[in-house]
Amino acid sequence: MSESRTVWEEFFANKKCGGHRSSAEEFLSKEAREKLYHLDGGKTLLDFGCGAGELLVYYALEYERLVGADFSASMLEEAGKRIRERKRENITLIQADDITVWEKLDSSFDRITAAGVIQYLTYEEIDHFIANASRYLNKGGKIVLFDILDPRLYPLWKIGLFSRDAGCWNIFCKIGFEIHKIILASLKNRPKDILGYAHNPRKIENIVNKHGFKMEYVQSMYYEYKYHAIIS
Repeated sequence: MSESRTVWEEFFANKKCGGHRSSAEEFLSKEAREKLYHLDGGKTLLDFGCGAGELLVYYALEYERLVGADFSASMLEEAGKRIRERKRENITLIQADDITVWEKLDSSFDRITAAGVIQYLTYEEIDHFIANASRYLNKGGKIVLFDILDPRLYPLWKIGLFSRDAGCWNIFCKIGFEIHKIILASLKNRPKDILGYAHNPRKIENIVNKHGFKMEYVQSMYYEYKYHAIIS
């Protein structure tokens, strides 16, 4: 296992929320509606990297059967609480990562999705994920990868260019802070960015095409530095 992968697994091991921009139900409801629009139907869904189930419980209103998978036990514990509170009896949770999830499934799906997850995988791991997902996808199904870090916009977001208080001094300070983080990470041989890798959409599309799919990518409505890959 790579050093960065180990660090990310340690980072999320005891987390209890999925890192959404807001934990308010009003925001989560809006974010879920955007994602349901792109998922565009189907009756069964696999949500890989479901986290604490913030979006999964909203997906459950539109699907007959759902499986939520995550490697973090603490996240799944929170997801279980949320599912019981909302009485979403059509959801099953499993603990697994991108390698082990496939061996724990006993059926295929109309939709396979992952939100805010792909940035923690290398291009090679994304290739394997799509290859495996394709074997568990029903005819006419879709793989939808949400909230991928856009390498064209993510650096601008990190220095505060999209912030309401963006200004020369604030941007200068954030640039200095980012340089400090990169140097410190290099000295400690740790990942330079805990949010993961920014992936070029063209490279993702090349992987998708290799497996016989086509891809559309669209800008995220709620995260200006992220995009969605809709694979069919």
